[in-house]
Amino acid sequence: MPIEQQEVIPGAIVEGVVQGITRFGAFVELPDGKVGLVHISEIADTYVKDVKDFLQEGQRVKVKVLNVADNGKVGLSVRQAKEKERQSREAAAMSLEDKINKFLKESDEKLATLKLKRDTRRRNRYS
Repeated sequence: MPIEQQEVIPGAIVEGVVQGITRFGAFVELPDGKVGLVHISEIADTYVKDVKDFLQEGQRVKVKVLNVADNGKVGLSVRQAKEKERQSREAAAMSLEDKINKFLKESDEKLATLKLKRDTRRRNRYS
């Protein structure tokens, strides 16, 4: 069953098939035929002792393209692809009012941090 053609550029989330598993990660075939590496640190949010506990050869997985090197090597992440999907689902489930409230709360927190830094600098300057 062929994989639907998707563009493989940094930041894109694409579906691939696990081609091989090593002790340091997994090789995933991408839609354009390239094979990229998912390093063991990019497989899950938890500690991964054995890659085979999380992935199996032939398994279809969604991966985020982290980078494409000049020599053709592709860095991938299963962990970041899942995080992005989770954030998208959460954002879709939020009402406009919830989104505005979240934005206002985050803005207030950032402003409070900036004011604290500014005030600390002023006090240190005049001490």
